[in-house]
Amino acid sequence: MRTLKNTTSRIIMHVDLDAFFVSVEQVLNPELQGKAVVVGGRPGGRGVVAAASYEARAFGVHSAMPLKTASRLCPQAIFIEGSFPRYRAASQRFMAILADFSPFIEPLGLDEAYLDVTGFESIYGSIPQMAIAIKQRVKGELGLGASVGIASCQVVAKVASDLSKPDGLVEVGRGEERAFLAPLLVAKLPGIGKKTGRILESLGIHTIGELAVTPLSLLKSHFGVSGEVLHRSANGIDDRKVEPPAAAKSISRETTFAQDTKDRVLLRATLRYLGERVGADLRGRGKQAGCLTLKLRYADFTTITRSYTLRQTTDSDQTIFQTGVELLDRALSGEKQPVRLIGIGVSSLVEPGRQLALLEASAPRLEQLNKAIDRIRNKYGFTAIQSGQTLRLKDLFPSDDDGYTIHTPSLSR
Repeated sequence: MRTLKNTTSRIIMHVDLDAFFVSVEQVLNPELQGKAVVVGGRPGGRGVVAAASYEARAFGVHSAMPLKTASRLCPQAIFIEGSFPRYRAASQRFMAILADFSPFIEPLGLDEAYLDVTGFESIYGSIPQMAIAIKQRVKGELGLGASVGIASCQVVAKVASDLSKPDGLVEVGRGEERAFLAPLLVAKLPGIGKKTGRILESLGIHTIGELAVTPLSLLKSHFGVSGEVLHRSANGIDDRKVEPPAAAKSISRETTFAQDTKDRVLLRATLRYLGERVGADLRGRGKQAGCLTLKLRYADFTTITRSYTLRQTTDSDQTIFQTGVELLDRALSGEKQPVRLIGIGVSSLVEPGRQLALLEASAPRLEQLNKAIDRIRNKYGFTAIQSGQTLRLKDLFPSDDDGYTIHTPSLSR
């Protein structure tokens, strides 16, 4: 293992937790260690796989696969609903560990992040030794395995960490980026999905090395400006800086029903619960929203969205729900198909502060009510206080202090 010599040039580290959701569950229940485990829902359910242990992956199970398919491929697997609050808590501890090693951190979702570690070898002896120290802390404090890639830029560091899984460490020396990438299939390059992969295959391009020597003009003719990004990435060139995440532009929650439904009472109850989660998140972030969007997916998988721009920004559960119900009633008017999925989201987020209209005498009372409810839920759990509408959900969805575990690919955020 080499130490990168040129400390005046950038050194980027990509740290990725292995099978994150599954690993968190295995820490909480050691009996799951070494077994085929799938997180995302009940076997044969309507959702998709959120994460699979390496034992389950050996049978072809992978993320985003329908649970029914996963159950067929690996019937002996242990299927777990999953809990987003648990994973979020583990993620926060993970990011806090990384922040102790470098202030230059760019999280990517819950379980991975880039670090700019340029010059830090003077503290740890070498960058690989720094990576080992990170892995040891993550294992010691969280019980989780982490894979690390080290390179001169983000794209190569990401590929390196992917190749080091599980629980490995791969360093790519400066000047060796192209040689490292060349023999790998193009699918290993970040940003190349199925559609792009099919086009590249039609052009006779199968490896990253072949992509690197493909004329730029040919790539631009098929991919536009993205063709240049592909070409640079394949050559191990990536000038992006490690930057902290931008502020969220929207907040949303959604769930897929176990069975398609036309039950308006159930739809409203679910919408109320989702809206309360959105409202609580808004207030927790100190934001108000100017636009609300309803999302529906019908039995035939047709998906629609309906948006409404509010006259005044809000963080009120009541306003979110009332606006959402109006959009729901309009969308279902004359619609004969049952609903498969429902979701609600807010956007155009701004800092609090609005001028109350003369007819909004109730607004201050609602604001105080929501704050009181937030205090109770923060202390005793989200389901400690509920509206009459959401109580109907207790017979349909399991719950804990963090709220209902509704059936959703996003694991009830």
